[in-house]
Amino acid sequence: MCMGLGCNAAGVTGCRIIDSPRERLIAVLTNNFMPCNGRFPILIAVSSMFLIGSFASPFGTLLSTLVLTAVLAVGVGMTLLLSRLLSATLLRGVPSSFTLELPPYRRPQIGKVILRSLLDRTLFVLGRAVCVAAPAGLIIWLTANISIGDASVFARCAGFLDGFAKQLGMDGVILLAFLLGFPANEIVIPITLMGYLAAGTITDVADIQALRGILVDNGWTWLTAVNVMLFTLLHWPCSTTCLTIRKETGGWKWTLLSFLVPTVTGVTVCFLFTGIVRLISGVT
Repeated sequence: MCMGLGCNAAGVTGCRIIDSPRERLIAVLTNNFMPCNGRFPILIAVSSMFLIGSFASPFGTLLSTLVLTAVLAVGVGMTLLLSRLLSATLLRGVPSSFTLELPPYRRPQIGKVILRSLLDRTLFVLGRAVCVAAPAGLIIWLTANISIGDASVFARCAGFLDGFAKQLGMDGVILLAFLLGFPANEIVIPITLMGYLAAGTITDVADIQALRGILVDNGWTWLTAVNVMLFTLLHWPCSTTCLTIRKETGGWKWTLLSFLVPTVTGVTVCFLFTGIVRLISGVT
């Protein structure tokens, strides 16, 4: 779980230490609920702009810490809840006892440790990322630069998704950005800006106030921000994590399930949260 805070792919690899195959699968399937380094920038930026932007330091810093702590608590809670649900349904079995055995102490072999870490945890993960990042970058560019009629493919797809996305408290551009951000969560906000600004390439805005202005001009509210944060935390794993799950489980069945479990969870949570807020506030 803690390794997933750095990278969910590394967290999945770390599940190898679990002896029970059933419990190892549960850990693999729920590791995605821990926010990785690719999700933290979205969570920090969105919360800073819409939830704590009006608070001056040091209260703003304290509130930012509390918000991120709450996000982590939601991730841990969803991990435990889904683990319990999976162990009671698809992956039922007798829980194994926890036994910690210390291996014989041996002098560390620095060269071997560095080599195996470089090959197993760095180059393999980067290789899987490149395998998906290159074609995904081409797809993103094509959707932004190929037009159908008077609108780009990106705009057409965003318009198609808009009705469903509204039920989740977002819009079609945001949902499409999450879909196109499958290779890496870091590019979700830049793709969103590309859609709003009708740019031909992925766009980034360095000034956070300018970024907030663009988002507000395109209909963002605190409800949009909260749902983006929830969906960022709960949505499907990135491509590198999916390929790592495929390698660790040895089949596409568990990889597909690891994609569907957080996707259904994220959609359900955003739908319920948006419905409750709209019901309370009387907004349709």
